Amino acid sequence: MARDNSSETYIAPVRNLLVGVLVLALLAIFAVWRIDSPRVERLRMAVIDRVVPSFDWAMAPIHGTAHLLADFQSYQRLAAQNQDLRRELQQMKAWREAALQLEQENAKLLDLNNVRIDPKLTFVTGVVMTDSGSPFRQSVLLNVGARDGIIDGWPTMDGIGLAGRIAGVGRQTSRVLLLTDTSSRIPITILPSGQRAILAGDSTSNPMIEFLEDRAVVRPGDRVVSSGDGGVFPADLLVGQVALGTDNRLRVRLAVDYQRLEFLRVLRAHPHEAINDPGRLLTPVPEIYGPSALSPAAPATPEAADG
Repeated sequence: MARDNSSETYIAPVRNLLVGVLVLALLAIFAVWRIDSPRVERLRMAVIDRVVPSFDWAMAPIHGTAHLLADFQSYQRLAAQNQDLRRELQQMKAWREAALQLEQENAKLLDLNNVRIDPKLTFVTGVVMTDSGSPFRQSVLLNVGARDGIIDGWPTMDGIGLAGRIAGVGRQTSRVLLLTDTSSRIPITILPSGQRAILAGDSTSNPMIEFLEDRAVVRPGDRVVSSGDGGVFPADLLVGQVALGTDNRLRVRLAVDYQRLEFLRVLRAHPHEAINDPGRLLTPVPEIYGPSALSPAAPATPEAADG
């Protein structure tokens, strides 16, 4: 017990002495560091040059921690920028899809403008809304109708060739009977031979050629246009090209692409004058020339007329 008291008696003064020396050393360092004198400044620089380089190992954790904090802040900024870029990318994808759709529509409308038709024919352009969805009745619905002046029987074209004819008119919509429908029959002319025939739809993509006069003068690849016979369609509208089917029958490879049918041009094809009385073509109408023009009692000589 006495040994413990004696050790405490020696430790306390030593501890107090060390604390005092440490305080004096810190005060001396503070005083030296604050003294504004050239000699003291040189002393400070010499101490810094001697001491600071040897403390790089002690500063390494501090520098590492500082770099870690800077990298973490940079990572946060990069994450925020990444989120912004993702949102902008989604918006750009939406704009890209809209631009592609507009580009396709523009190309198809330009195709419609490039179609060469009779200058006397005017047209109305409509948007294809839907198709019939039936393998036996192939038709499409347009968003133009009676309010736009559409009349039953008018032909329709896409950007290249003949697509069909109007086969039903509503106030705001109209139905187009395609050339591939089984009810479709149109007169055609095959060039350059000039052979006339009928294009008959059979629910396939290549309708048949019927009632051909001389098949020997027709070759696959010949150009097919509308003949204008019967006043059904205007003449010289492009239909397609002659092709030989697997059944060894002549068919027509249509110029219109039904897979990309989005716009149709409805031609205002005014029909020819209907002849209800064939006799008028041979015998003049009496009312036109007067009641006495065809009368048997009419004078035959100028003298009789004067008398």
